[in-house]
Formats: sequence, structure tokens, C-alpha cells
Amino acid sequence: MAAPSSIPLKFIVRRCEPELVAPAKPTPYEQKLLLDIDDQASLRFQVRVINFYQYEPSMEGKDPAEVIREALAQTLVCYYPFAGRLREGANGKLIVDCTSEGVMFIKADADVTLEQFGEPLRPPFPCSDELLYNVPDSEGMLNCPLLLIQVTRLKCGGFIFALRLNHVMSDGTGLAQFLFALGEMARGVATHLISPVGERHLLDARHLTRITYTHREYDEVEAPVTTPITILPFDNPVQRFFSFGFAEVSLLRSLLPPHLRRCTTFELITACLWRCRTLAINLDPDEDVRMICIVNARSKFNPSFPSGYYGNVLVFSAAITTVKSLREKPLGYAVELIKQAKASVTEEYVKSVAALMVARGKRIHFPNVIGTYIISDLTKARFEDIDFGWGKAVFGGPMIAVGVMGSLMATKNKKGEVGSAASICLPAPAMERFAKELENMLKQQPSEGKKSKSNSISSAL
Repeated sequence: MAAPSSIPLKFIVRRCEPELVAPAKPTPYEQKLLLDIDDQASLRFQVRVINFYQYEPSMEGKDPAEVIREALAQTLVCYYPFAGRLREGANGKLIVDCTSEGVMFIKADADVTLEQFGEPLRPPFPCSDELLYNVPDSEGMLNCPLLLIQVTRLKCGGFIFALRLNHVMSDGTGLAQFLFALGEMARGVATHLISPVGERHLLDARHLTRITYTHREYDEVEAPVTTPITILPFDNPVQRFFSFGFAEVSLLRSLLPPHLRRCTTFELITACLWRCRTLAINLDPDEDVRMICIVNARSKFNPSFPSGYYGNVLVFSAAITTVKSLREKPLGYAVELIKQAKASVTEEYVKSVAALMVARGKRIHFPNVIGTYIISDLTKARFEDIDFGWGKAVFGGPMIAVGVMGSLMATKNKKGEVGSAASICLPAPAMERFAKELENMLKQQPSEGKKSKSNSISSAL
């Protein structure tokens, strides 16, 4: 593919009228209460995912928009709650009204080729608002479509698949399960490889224990008199992606003491990002900063959570320290804090979160301050592996990073080598400082004198 140009890419997208796609067969008309961990303020927003697909000669003559539209109707027979609408019940409790009204679907064409987007493909993408059109009055929490899909056909024969989902319905694992099922239907697979489970009473706090943990992730942050807290939003944010290949990960791992070098790649990269971001945003040395880990809790249950459940089974867990400690202590200190935060999540912890939602109301939220940082681990979601018949995606993942939230996703380079890419959103001056801090970290000498080849981090605007 061609190298990115310094001139912003512009193109025209021509859309058909949005339509509602209902399940292809009659589905149960019923109401499903959301779980208490679904129905929290921290999840009341829309997630956006985008996949890019190349031209596939064997699919010549087939319209990807029509293939996906027909597959969507078939998939919604099993995933029929997505075709419903959210209502509000007693005490603000959200309910999925399974009405089969349908999912919003848009067919579109763009006068651009996949090659013109450059390589590597990384958000933010040009004309993203045109590639996932915000249909007026469709984005509300109540009485609106829960899912919006746009398929944009490109001049080269490739296409772009973009999606918007109300997060209270599914986490990344659940959404990926739905999209893989959609891909199976598009390819003519008669039955889903994973049978969907939509029973949302599995974590109903009315049948659970009391609050048994101190949930620092939901602290109401109050500023000491001598230490003012920096509140969001920050001005003129920009987004960049930073790629971590084998060499960068190996170098970062060499900075750790021996007992920490078996940490996961997520823990390692997250600790690195947290430290560099904290130094870049110029907070008071005594101000608390927190790294909120998003933990998929499916494996924490005994017996295991049902395979095929596509609701939210994620919880937040916070690693908290001061700016000064994060700045002056080695990278291993941040890794230890993140490992401890993740390890604290057990089945009892998840139940305690659900009980907290009931006790304090659904409106509690993680602290909305710039000293809070959240990374979503999407490296195992495999959005890039979703195949509608045109092969795997050239790129698959979230469209944007927003405010204090970023993501870590799996990537491949031209040689097929697997790595990770992290999305960062900061004001422009802080972003430059972040990139510099990251560069400096990758020039550090390995711990205990272990030698490692010097590297420079790669980034994509």
C-alpha cells in the first residue's frame, strides 16, 4: 500500500436511506432486565468499531452490503435482544424490550480506494463521520436502535464495515462473538459455532452477597487544599497510535527485575503507557493518579461463566499511586501495581461490584479527571479476524480513543509479525511530551546490566 500523504485524505460518501433490519424469523417478545454491572453510568455510552476489507476476486459480482444485510437478519434470530429497544423501569433500571423493531443499517459508496488510506491503517481515519453516519435521533439511550451498522463499498472492490453499539448491551468479548456469528452467516455457515446465551439474571445483585470490597475505582475524588485536581475535558485533544513489536516489548521487559519479567504483555505495555502519560500531563507531584484496568471476569467464576454469554462481564479495578512515586520509581513499580489490581478481581469481587451498583445507584462512575487512565485490552477480541466472505480484515478495531480511555489491540506488520498498538488521546503539547517520554524509556539500560538492542518506538498519526 502507498505511504500516507501529508495532505489529508478527502472523499465523498453517498449513502442510501437508513433502514431497519429485523430478525428474519419471529422471535420471542419479552423484556429482559439488564444486569446490575451492565446498567452502570460507566457503560452508558456508544462504542464504535471499524473493519477494512480488501477486494476478493472469488467474491466478484457479490455486493458486500447486501450479503451482510441478509446475514444480519438471520443472525438476529438468535441475537434478537439487539433488535429491541431500551426502556427505563422502576428506579431507573434499564430493560431490554425485545420488540424486533430492528437494527439500523446503512448502505453507502465512497469514491476512494483502500490503498489511499495508506499503510499502516490506524485511527483516526479520515471522514470517519461519513463512514459511520450518526443518523439523527438514533443515538439516545432509550427508545433508539441498540446497534447501527454501515457498509461502505470502495472503488477498488473492497469495503468498510463500521458499527456503533450501546455498551450496556455487550462488552468487547460479547460484541466480537456477535460479529463472528454474523460472519458465519454471511459465509453460509448454517449454525453458529458458539450458541448465544442471553440470560441476564446470572449476576442479579438481588440474589448476591453484600459489598465485600473497597472499590477505589469508583472513588469520588476530592482535591486537597494544596493539590488542585485537573478536571476533564482537556482542550484540543489529538489521537495517536503507538506500535509495540517484539523488539520494543523485549526491551521494556529487560527493564524489569527478574521476578517480574514473566508479566503479561498487556501489564508491561500498560505500565509503560501509564508512566509516560502521567509524566506528560504535568500534574502536581502529590496528586493521586489511577490506572483503571478493565478485567474480563468470565474466567473468574466457578463453575465457569456460560460460554456464549454476550452481555457485559467486565469490571474495573484500580491501581492508585502518586505522580511522584510513578515518576521516581522504576517501571517494575507500575507493573506490580497493575498486577495487584488485576489479581484482586475474583468471583466475589464481581458480585461485590454488582451489590455496590444496587446500594449506591447506577449513576456511580469512575473519576472523571485527567489523572485517571483506562486501557481496554482488545488484543484477544480478534476483530481483525471477522470474515464476511472477503477474508480477514486488513484492520479491525475501535474507531477512536476518547478522553481518559484508550485501547490496546493486536496488529501485524508486513512480515506477518504480531505486535500491539495502543491508542492515546491527549492535548497536542502533552502528546509531544508523551512521545518523548516513551522514546526516552526505550533508551534506558536494561535492569541488572542485561543488554538489549536500542529501539525507537513507531507511531502513526
